[in-house]
Amino acid sequence: MPFAESIGMSYVWAIPVLSVAAFCLVPLLGRFLPKQGAFISVVGIGLGFGLFWYVLHDFLVSGGESVSYSLSWLSVGDTRITWGVIVDRISVIMIGLITFVALVVQIYSLDYMKGKDEGRIGWYYAAHALFAGAMLALVMADNLIFLYLTWELVGLGSYLLIGFWYEKRAAAEAAKKAFITTRIGDVGLLIGIMLLFKATGTFDITTLFHIAREGGITQGTMNAATVLIFLGAMGKSAQFPFHVWLPDAMEGPTPVSALIHAATMVAAGVFLVARMMPIFVLTPDVLLFVSFIGLFTFVFAGTVALVMTDLKRVLAYSTVSHLGLMMLGLGAGSVAAALFHLIAHGVSKALLFLGAGSVTHVTGQTDIRELGGLWKRIPVTAVTFVIGAASLAGIAPLSGFFSKDEVMLAVHDGRGLLFMVPALIGALLSSLYMGRVTLMVFFGKLNSRNRKVQEAPTIIVGCLVLLAIFVIAIGLLVFNWTAYYPGFVEFVEDQGDFHMEPWITVTSTVIALAGVALSWMVFIKKMPSPDTVVARISAIHRVLVGQYYVDDFYQWIINRVILAVSRTVALFDRVVVNDTGVDGSAAAVMLAGLRLRYIQSGRFYNYGLAMAVGVIVLSLLWWVVLT
Repeated sequence: MPFAESIGMSYVWAIPVLSVAAFCLVPLLGRFLPKQGAFISVVGIGLGFGLFWYVLHDFLVSGGESVSYSLSWLSVGDTRITWGVIVDRISVIMIGLITFVALVVQIYSLDYMKGKDEGRIGWYYAAHALFAGAMLALVMADNLIFLYLTWELVGLGSYLLIGFWYEKRAAAEAAKKAFITTRIGDVGLLIGIMLLFKATGTFDITTLFHIAREGGITQGTMNAATVLIFLGAMGKSAQFPFHVWLPDAMEGPTPVSALIHAATMVAAGVFLVARMMPIFVLTPDVLLFVSFIGLFTFVFAGTVALVMTDLKRVLAYSTVSHLGLMMLGLGAGSVAAALFHLIAHGVSKALLFLGAGSVTHVTGQTDIRELGGLWKRIPVTAVTFVIGAASLAGIAPLSGFFSKDEVMLAVHDGRGLLFMVPALIGALLSSLYMGRVTLMVFFGKLNSRNRKVQEAPTIIVGCLVLLAIFVIAIGLLVFNWTAYYPGFVEFVEDQGDFHMEPWITVTSTVIALAGVALSWMVFIKKMPSPDTVVARISAIHRVLVGQYYVDDFYQWIINRVILAVSRTVALFDRVVVNDTGVDGSAAAVMLAGLRLRYIQSGRFYNYGLAMAVGVIVLSLLWWVVLT
């Protein structure tokens, strides 16, 4: 059939709708169904993943032609706001990643959540469905208003899932922290959208790009708007200094961590910059700022990950670091490199978090110092975890090797050695902390408390194996395999193709292997021992363990500045506005009434006397005026 009438493309809107429908149905019907209707959410995202393959087939056959569908929502004067979706190269990539990871996470949760507050399992899956549906709608939105609405729904979904165990104070505080921190960036995003609308009179993304290219937006407006939009991306994708919410988000269930860190919330910021890249390229100074923030975040978070002792926090700071690498790739002007690393990192990080969940499920431990030698007891989890860690360390031929190489090449071509050298240092840190966490958890001496540990249930292990296969296979996407698929780089950017710069590939590979070897020497061979290393750099170690005291600085600002200003404002509100302005005026009227009531006696002779006195006073005034 003709492309315009193809079934997959025509029903692409159903992919997010299926999950949103599951969010509505599970709470309504859950009490009448087994597992409180959890299967409804799984079926919804499963159908969405199946429909994705239909969409992908139609899209490739069409030669990558973008298609949009929309319904009119509001019309105010010449402004028309729609509920619309656009299917292009970026959105197709994101749909595939989101539906796949969300499906695996929800299936994994069927076993993982057994015995963990099963009385609310229906709500857990409903929140998962809302989160996935909102993210899917976000990546398909064809206008900035619809994008912003779904952007906020993604934030709501993260709040509900991070705070799922709200009875735990830490989880409740982490959910609030994530919600409030990302709101700061979201305000910037909204203002940026309004600036673009004021300059163009439209929210339609494609129209905005056309007007911007034709010079219809002043440079000052574009600079301000892109900076503000990037603030929104910084919040969602946990870029410094808005990164503080992401490590605390580990208080949610581990499958939630896998979903947030792999394919949904943190991917939203990277997607936003990639989506708006046609405007970003017109603001080179802002792109340089994006590069700097990405590079700083990449190295900064990598150093902290080196000293974390909680398994999930190591992975959390790893996520912050690699999100910085993606932003660096975008700042260097390569959407293809950033998105390819987004996919490779997303699948690898989902594997690592679910692997961490498997470890926690069978041992009850998250402190890596209390683990060790687990490959003997849970070999499947160990092998799959090693595959995910090696991918993020950049070991060939796994997917992370190809994606990291593409980003490094983009940085070299777009930003030069000034950015390239620190990026290679960040790559070394990545291999170091990945080697450290893997070796400390799965190798070395087996902890006596874990001698009777057995492999996780079949569903959990099956999900790990499936993700490991994808981690190995995704690297092959860089090559041209069919007549319809020209390779990832050309598929995304429609120019150039995948290639390697030998000296960059060799250098980054040597660095990755050196990091793993150094980890082996320190944490397995003890040459030198970790305690010796810590003793030699005790001051630096304290700073790293304190996570550079960023959270402490924020708390000081809150306690000494924000709360002090709030108390002053509260005092002004109470004394001036309330007591004087509101209660004071009411009290004045009441006092006046109390005084005036003596005049209203109801006695005729009193009124007569008052009238007589009044006549006399008026007569005297009249006489004085006339004379």
